[in-house]
Amino acid sequence: MEPPKALPSRLDDAARAAWLYYVAGNTQDEIARKLGVSRQTAQRLVSLAVGERLVKVRIDHPIGACMDLAEGLRQRYGLRYCDVVPSDPDAPDLLTGVAIAAASELERQLKSPEPKIIALGTGRALKAVVQQVPRMSCPQHKIVSLLGNMMWDGSATPYNATFGLADVTGAKQYPYPLPVVARDVEELQVMMQQETVRLTLELCAKADFTLVGIGQMDDSAPLKVDGFLTGAEWEETQRAGAAGEITSWAYDDNGQLLDTPFSRRVASAPLPEPGARSITAVAVGQAKVRAICAALKGRLIDGLITSEATARAVLDQS
Repeated sequence: MEPPKALPSRLDDAARAAWLYYVAGNTQDEIARKLGVSRQTAQRLVSLAVGERLVKVRIDHPIGACMDLAEGLRQRYGLRYCDVVPSDPDAPDLLTGVAIAAASELERQLKSPEPKIIALGTGRALKAVVQQVPRMSCPQHKIVSLLGNMMWDGSATPYNATFGLADVTGAKQYPYPLPVVARDVEELQVMMQQETVRLTLELCAKADFTLVGIGQMDDSAPLKVDGFLTGAEWEETQRAGAAGEITSWAYDDNGQLLDTPFSRRVASAPLPEPGARSITAVAVGQAKVRAICAALKGRLIDGLITSEATARAVLDQS
């Protein structure tokens, strides 16, 4: 006499329903008919399969690879936010895609009906991001710059982002009323005593959303190319192990801020203690990989928007 056949368990049915839905591409009505159950039961079975982790989805698409890289960066560095966009194989350092992604996140912040303080760094990446933001009416927000828009001699730098964002949003803007660097420590101390500087620093410290760029510290460093560092200061920062910079604050491979003659002249708003305030960085390119790794390691940022090629290089190096 043959032993009685075991009745299918609930998980067996859930697995069959999930296979029919995710692999065979059946609708819930088709699953219900094939399993001899109601449509509502078929729906519950598929949900049970997902809840019991019977379903593992692999998306074979460039966006899927980007999402995997973003999750890898999130887990490794405990990031609050990470967005990785596909790279052009022929132009892996192209900024446009990353700028569009960062502009989308910025637009999401700007759509808030509640007043927000949005703090911005400067630089090529930030300027490219702002150029991708559509015209909006956001008079409830305040846009504040984290650093000045002037050289020590009074000439303007070309990469200010707050002016452009305020122009397309109608938000009130608060430019940083100092040069990027002072001529010496004594001059900086006098500048910092101004009431307008104090009020701007207060806004920076209370920002609801902060977006910055990350600068490399090799021979193509913006601080060097744009003439902010003297020859002697450049050599000093190299000896100190400079790996990158955020709003002109240079740091080493562990993400520790450097104490150098140049850093003592920097007039930018201070970077917060790691973990004290959310900061999202937008950065792309092989030249920036070392600087990104160091910023992540030192928890100088907790959000990153970058490209697939750059994200892969960061994960490979770190």
